[in-house]
Amino acid sequence: MFKLELTDHKTLKSAFESIHKIVDEIVLSADSETLYLRALTRDHIMFVTMELNKTFFDEYQCDEPEQMFLDANEFYKMLKKAKSDDILELTINESGVNIILKGKGTRRFNLTFLDFSYDNPVPPKIECPCNIRISSSLLKEYIDNMSDFSDRLIFQVDQDYFKILTDGQIGTAEIEYMHGENINESVSSQFSIPKLQDMLKSSKFSEECQVNIGNDMPLVLRLDLVTGDGYLEYLLAPRIDESN
Repeated sequence: MFKLELTDHKTLKSAFESIHKIVDEIVLSADSETLYLRALTRDHIMFVTMELNKTFFDEYQCDEPEQMFLDANEFYKMLKKAKSDDILELTINESGVNIILKGKGTRRFNLTFLDFSYDNPVPPKIECPCNIRISSSLLKEYIDNMSDFSDRLIFQVDQDYFKILTDGQIGTAEIEYMHGENINESVSSQFSIPKLQDMLKSSKFSEECQVNIGNDMPLVLRLDLVTGDGYLEYLLAPRIDESN
């Protein structure tokens, strides 16, 4: 028996607003305690992990481990159909996942499982020397500001500031954010702006995010639910300047 029921489904929609932009096909896995997703992009540039504890849901029943092989974009389309006052229910049949929306009426959709084999990848362990916390919506705004100038930017962190810099044909841009963290070194790394924008489409998942970076190291961006019921985490490979 597998059944999930959720009243506050905007958090799940926020996660998939980003995920469906990053990966085409997903495996939603579930055990007795957790609904989770681990996905690596085909170019191996990005890795996304989502975990939602059973306490996140109004009802959670998973008697044996389950895997749902789904088209990420089509699953997101189904989630978007949920109105704010709907109850979202997920169950499984032999051919797919049932998405049931209970409101003034009851709407039932069945999304057929994709036919592909997939082993859940294990995210690499990244130990970044600089970790800062910042408002998710503010970081999204900063990245969007940079997109007018270039398709890449530089994150810099020193003892006092988290800096975002870029330059392009029309000019340059720089943002300074006083982070207030205990950091004793300076680091810098360059990343793709479109990739960052895809990640931050999930900014409503959590009000605050943690940004972990090092010198020319992958970025780790993590959003934790304030309730402690789950998290969403992205790894993004640095963009190497070919002129170096």
